[in-house]
Amino acid sequence: MNQENGIKRYNLKNDIIFKTFFTRKGNEIFLIDFLEALLKIKIKEIKIKEEVNLEMLAVEEKGGRLDLQAKLNDGVIVNIELQMRNNINIKERTTYYSSKVISRETARGTKYEDINKVIMINILGYNLLEFDEYISETVVVLDKHREYEVLKGIKWYFIELPKFRKRNPNMNEKIDQWLAFLDDSNKEAIEMAEKKNKTLKKAREEMEYLTGDEAVRRLAELREKWEMDYISGMSLAEE
Repeated sequence: MNQENGIKRYNLKNDIIFKTFFTRKGNEIFLIDFLEALLKIKIKEIKIKEEVNLEMLAVEEKGGRLDLQAKLNDGVIVNIELQMRNNINIKERTTYYSSKVISRETARGTKYEDINKVIMINILGYNLLEFDEYISETVVVLDKHREYEVLKGIKWYFIELPKFRKRNPNMNEKIDQWLAFLDDSNKEAIEMAEKKNKTLKKAREEMEYLTGDEAVRRLAELREKWEMDYISGMSLAEE
């Protein structure tokens, strides 16, 4: 969230805005463009699990996890979570939740070899790993044969925005264009990204419309308030 002329300007780092933006009908092109850039694949079709229900979020999930789930044309399930605050448990959390995704999406009687592949994408507002790369993809390999990927059913991606922010992004790379747009901290990089990527230019127009919606802004504010109250409560508990 940024502030202009005394008015709060929300961006995709607010998970209400993030989920509403990517799940709104007609916005599939934005999610496809982002995933194609990150996963380096061509996506013919995408089915988003559900369009965000603003009333449900307000009543049931204002303090819970808000993730985005979609199924690609080849059956691969993609789950995206935005986590701006370090809860010290993202590795365990995403490992546990990946099994929940598989269980939930696998019908009774499905053969093991027919279980859909799952990709877990974690977009982080803090640094998690000790390495310089701001995008990390995991693979499961054998201890004595590190070149051999033994389990291909689940992959995890960790995108660390603070590391991206410190780098000089390559605006010829589509994934860097999207991260600049998502991070919303480098105005020059964003302008360059939108010039090079027509889909991002359309995304900017949609963001301006979306963040002007009174109901969406109200939920974004409630989400922000819950985050602040949570942090305050944890701080008091520690004291």
